[in-house]
Amino acid sequence: MRPTPTLTAAVLALGLAAGAAVAEPSGRLVLYTSQPNADAQATVDAFRARHPAVEVEWFREGTTNVMAKLEAEFAAGAPQPDVLLIADSVTMEGLKAQGRLMPHPDADVSAYDPATMDPGRYWFATKLITTGIVYNTAAAMVPASWEDLLRPEAKDQIVMPSPLTSGAATIHMVALTGHPELGWEYYEALAAQGAMAQGGNGGVQTAVAGGERLYGMIVDYLPIRAAAQGAPVAFVFPREGVSAVSEPVAILATARNPDAARAFVDFLLSREGQELAAAQGYLPAHPAVPPPAGFPPRSGIRLLDFDPARALAEDAVNKMRFSDIFGG
Repeated sequence: MRPTPTLTAAVLALGLAAGAAVAEPSGRLVLYTSQPNADAQATVDAFRARHPAVEVEWFREGTTNVMAKLEAEFAAGAPQPDVLLIADSVTMEGLKAQGRLMPHPDADVSAYDPATMDPGRYWFATKLITTGIVYNTAAAMVPASWEDLLRPEAKDQIVMPSPLTSGAATIHMVALTGHPELGWEYYEALAAQGAMAQGGNGGVQTAVAGGERLYGMIVDYLPIRAAAQGAPVAFVFPREGVSAVSEPVAILATARNPDAARAFVDFLLSREGQELAAAQGYLPAHPAVPPPAGFPPRSGIRLLDFDPARALAEDAVNKMRFSDIFGG
């Protein structure tokens, strides 16, 4: 007996429904992240609102501590996370080189700049946390470029995070020293200016807001948020460009729930996920999603060139050269 068109349509409908049910991720997803606690919780809550069948367990620490925990798990042969959401692409490049990451070739990245992701789609930028110049509003000179920090008005008035302790500062160092008009000579000139290089971005914010130093290199959101709350600071996107930490996301090759991990990546790259990043006060990686208050239009922000694979290969040499210039 030949099937009728009605019966065929019904069978197809049941098949599609079953396929949809299978495609919907479920089960336990383990996330390791360096996001601030409130941002991590908001991200997980928004993801679960879209995928309620997935239970998310997450561990939060700074990237250095996240990686220390993960390396210990690798050594024990028992890595726990399905997905990583951490500060920088250089760390992701290291994991990729070790064969620790799983590609996601089907991720919808049609709207994204290829420079914000791994060419093989092993990791993807979820936001752009840029490093520019912060200044105290009492300062006489308002900088517009990196070169302005070498002016006499900035002598002994500069503070910057150290790449020996800050991942964002490491990326910034590589981007600036790779710029044809700046190079390592720029860092040598900063040292001659009496620039203080130590600690992380939080210390820079405290020093400039408190007037201990008038100028600093810093990640964008700290002074932008502080200025909105009345702190005497302002942030500048220098005309040569800014470096950017992209807070990349990646799936581990050992993921126990790769379907849920892919769904998590897809959510972060979606318009909804990028609007969440903007609502949290970050510059979205998606160029069509408007930035939060205090940021210029995305088209007005120039990014410095940065090659994470080269930065990984030259990391020890770069940090040694920095130490030779600034001490530490």
